[in-house]
Amino acid sequence: MCGSEWDLERDWQPHHRPRSSHGDVAAQRQGAGRRSTQLYDPGSGSWTATGRLATRRYDHTATLLPNGKVLVAAGFNLSGWLASAELYDPATGTWTATDRLATARSNHTATLLPNGKVLVTGGTNSCFCALASAELYDPAAGSWTATGSLATARYYHTATLLPDGKVLVAGGYGGDGAYLASAELYDPASGTWAATGSLANKRYVHTATLLPNGKVLVAGGHDGNVYLASAELYDPATGTWTATGSLAAARLSHTATLLPNDKVLVAGGAKGNRYLASAELYDSASGTWTRTSSLATARGDHTATLLPGGEVLAAGGYNFISGALSSGGGGIPCEDLLSFEARCKSTGGGHKLQARVTLTDTSHSGEQVTITVDGNPTPVTINGDRAQLSINNPAPGEHTIELTDPAGCFPPSTPSCD
Repeated sequence: MCGSEWDLERDWQPHHRPRSSHGDVAAQRQGAGRRSTQLYDPGSGSWTATGRLATRRYDHTATLLPNGKVLVAAGFNLSGWLASAELYDPATGTWTATDRLATARSNHTATLLPNGKVLVTGGTNSCFCALASAELYDPAAGSWTATGSLATARYYHTATLLPDGKVLVAGGYGGDGAYLASAELYDPASGTWAATGSLANKRYVHTATLLPNGKVLVAGGHDGNVYLASAELYDPATGTWTATGSLAAARLSHTATLLPNDKVLVAGGAKGNRYLASAELYDSASGTWTRTSSLATARGDHTATLLPGGEVLAAGGYNFISGALSSGGGGIPCEDLLSFEARCKSTGGGHKLQARVTLTDTSHSGEQVTITVDGNPTPVTINGDRAQLSINNPAPGEHTIELTDPAGCFPPSTPSCD
């Protein structure tokens, strides 16, 4: 767009927009899902690549089965909502197809039950409706069957297996502006659901992790107004929630994994128009968080699964530039970048094309980022907390401007000079 002033108050929509279609979101997502997978080793704090998914997907689930394989189920890509499922074999690092779900869905949950079956609950489907239905996957038969439905249809919720064998479903989005704090318990013996205590905060696209003490840690997400760094604990003995330490970085669409050392690894996710590679560890003994090694690739809407060897498998997901790293030659992570803006400004003699990068502080002053205009990259030095590129009298029409160093943090901008 053309104008005389910078649009510093640009209203970036939340990463997840329940009121808009997946078609709109998919149009923004180049590749609409990722096939790449990585392994995290807590011993070295590093990530390595492994076999690729057979199908691109995001907003899917991944569940470690008793036989050591990982079940990835459903999700979404440019083809639409998926009912397909596949199995990862850590011994070979390869994926194979298994039976399809009865209902295609995304943004659902999947929970391994004590009997070895996997409970899939809720989600959304092709009518952009919240689902209350639930299905059970039997690894022995490789097939799915229906079970009791949730009392409240929801997606972007969490589901956690409790020590007594029941499953706690918490929060989510129920459609028509209904951001949820409610929670339900699933009883595998009866296949039915019952209400339990509600969260202190409404939240969706958060995580929930069972701790060694039997409590459930819920972290991050969005409440319909702001991104959340807050966390709370559910006590199955009382059916109530209490606050605990907050994350260093507010985020949604991240993952949370209980490690063999009893700490919880939170990795990746998104905040506003930024994807994150950062990771944090939660210590239940102190109720506090500390930073750890970042992912090699910034991503959200991915999955993370603890493997028998103690490694964590991070699979699929999305960032703005397929295959992009969270930092480029300048070593600037996405979370250190506040905004990336571009515009075409009218001048007395024509137009001026401008792009501006704003950082959260001045710690990267003197370093460089690369701004690419219509495929032509230009290194730009950061001055204080910002870097700016100006091009006088560009060709008329629409231009594509990207922040390519670091890559994957922001979507390309397409201002028009008419």
